[in-house]
Amino acid sequence: MMTTMSQFIKYISMLPMLLLAIMLKAQDPMFSQYYASPLYLNPGLAGSVSQPRFIFNSRLQWAKLPKAFNTYAASADYLVEDWSSAFGVMVMTDRAGSANLRNTSASAIYASKIRIAEGWVFSPGVSFGYASRSLDFDKLVFGDQIIHNGPTSDDAIGHLGNQSYFDFSSGAVIYNKVFWAGFSGYHLNEPNYSLVGEDAKLPMRLSAHAGLRFPIKHSILSKSKLSSFAPSFIYKSQGEFRQFDVGANIIFDPVMVGLWYRGIPINKNYNKKASQDAVVLILGLNLQFIEVGYSFDFTISEIGPDSGGSHELSITLLLPELKTNKVKRKDKILPCPNYNGFKWSN
Repeated sequence: MMTTMSQFIKYISMLPMLLLAIMLKAQDPMFSQYYASPLYLNPGLAGSVSQPRFIFNSRLQWAKLPKAFNTYAASADYLVEDWSSAFGVMVMTDRAGSANLRNTSASAIYASKIRIAEGWVFSPGVSFGYASRSLDFDKLVFGDQIIHNGPTSDDAIGHLGNQSYFDFSSGAVIYNKVFWAGFSGYHLNEPNYSLVGEDAKLPMRLSAHAGLRFPIKHSILSKSKLSSFAPSFIYKSQGEFRQFDVGANIIFDPVMVGLWYRGIPINKNYNKKASQDAVVLILGLNLQFIEVGYSFDFTISEIGPDSGGSHELSITLLLPELKTNKVKRKDKILPCPNYNGFKWSN
C-alpha cells in the first residue's frame, strides 16, 4: 500500500513538469479560415489586394473543455503599386490552460511584387517579429503542495520564468487573378522559447498552399452578379506535427458557403487509428467593403463531440484606394488574387 501511495505521489509531483513539457512541444495556433489571415499564412500575401486592408481574427478551440484555447490576431497591410511593394503589421496573442500559458507577438512584414508575365506576379516576403511567452506560475500546483498543504520545495520552481525572443519568417507566392500557390517558413531562426531555463528551440512551421477560383457566370440568383467556386488546400508541418486542409468555397455574392476537411487519414495516430481532426463549415457575407466570416469545426478526432468543436470569426475591412492624380498604365496595374471569389477583390 505504501509503495502504491509513494508511486502515486511521485507521479502527481511530476505532473506540472510533464504539462510544461507538453506545452513546450505544442504547435503554433491555427485558423480554419486560413486565407482570412493572409499575413499569418505567408508574408508574400501582404498587399494581395489593391486597397488598404485591416483584418481581425479570433478562434475558440474545443469550446467545452475547461480553459479552452483562445487565439486573437489583428493585421493591416497596404500595396504601394508605384514601388511594387507591400507593407504590413500583425499582432497576435493566444492563451491556453488553467495556468494561462500566453504567447504574444508583433511583426513587421514586407513583400515585393515582381511581374513575371502578363497577368502574373511573383511575391516574396519577409517578416521580422518579437514575441514573448508567459505563464501564471502561481496557478501551478506541485505534488508536495498537495501532500503538505503549503508552498512547494521543488527545485524546478527556481528555473521557471517568462521568455522573449526575436523571430524571422519568410515566404513567397505566385499568382494571377484566378490562381495562387505559395510556400512559407515561420520561425526560421528557431528561437529558444523555453520557460524552464533550458535550450528548447521553437520548430520551424512550414506550409505549402494553393487554390483556384472558377467564375460561374449567370448566377441563379441574379444575372448581374458573378458566382464562383474556389477550391484550395494547405499542408503544414512543425516538428512532429502534420496537418492537411482541403475544401472549397461556393459564392453567390454577397453570400459564401464553404466545406472543408482537416486530417491525414493515410497517417496513423498514437492509437494506430486514422489521423483525422475536423470537418469545417464556413459561412461568409460580403458587405461591399466589409467581409465577415464565421466557421465551426466539427471535431472528428478521438476527442470527439465532447470537445464542443471550435468557433472562428474573421472580419476584413477594405478601405477605398488612395486617389492620386496619376493615370495608371495598364502594364503597371498588378493583378490581385481572389481567394473567396467576392467581386471587390478585383
